[in-house]
Amino acid sequence: MERAEQDGSLVQLDNVRKSFGDNLVLDEVDLEIARGSAVVVAGPSGSGKSTMLRCINGLESIDSGTVRFDGRRVETTGREIYAIRAEIGMVFQQFNLFPHMSVLDNITLGPLEVAGISKEEGRERARALLERVGIPDKADDHPADLSGGQQQRVAIARALAVEPKLMLFDEPTSALDPEMIREVLDVMRDLAHDGMTMIVVTHEMGFAREVCDRIVFIDDGRIVEQGTPDEFFNHTTSDRAKEFVDKIIHH
Repeated sequence: MERAEQDGSLVQLDNVRKSFGDNLVLDEVDLEIARGSAVVVAGPSGSGKSTMLRCINGLESIDSGTVRFDGRRVETTGREIYAIRAEIGMVFQQFNLFPHMSVLDNITLGPLEVAGISKEEGRERARALLERVGIPDKADDHPADLSGGQQQRVAIARALAVEPKLMLFDEPTSALDPEMIREVLDVMRDLAHDGMTMIVVTHEMGFAREVCDRIVFIDDGRIVEQGTPDEFFNHTTSDRAKEFVDKIIHH
């Protein structure tokens, strides 16, 4: 436990294996995420990227190995997992907002339940977060009144409302129309610049190149390559990563 504090890593995966039936999805994955770093996880569809995120916050159990968050071992059962999940914000491809609630209520729900703060304080925090994601005027709207990009920004505000130590993004822009992708990536860029620890599964390589400290490339459940954006885009060593970069750059 002490070591995680000393070496500055917030997330550690050691030798993690995960199967669904006969399908091995994560194959002896080792990964460390330093506090304050923004890491992009890239790779072909079905390579295990989303599953890895779900193992980090205990939504998915692992078959063997260990996952640690902030020095604590992540299990999928027991009371400890709720405490861990309360410190991890997650943003999915689908926005998962409650359609019958206002934007403000969607954002205040988490902190009221988790942090036990007063309704007033929750609303104040929610308004500040709407300001932060650039839609302060949408507090009283319902999700159906918003564009996809605005809904995803509300989902980010909601994840931030519990003041997490880590933000996980699972293809946050892949369900959006192209003109809305930028507005969501801009919010994520600001978060990274503010020092939020982030793990982002995305195909947006412009964002990866510009914002993240490290790119982790997964293929067939294994981490094939990882490095800085410069190393990844200009000096890849593995054939699979080279092929992936070529495809992206020439499309």
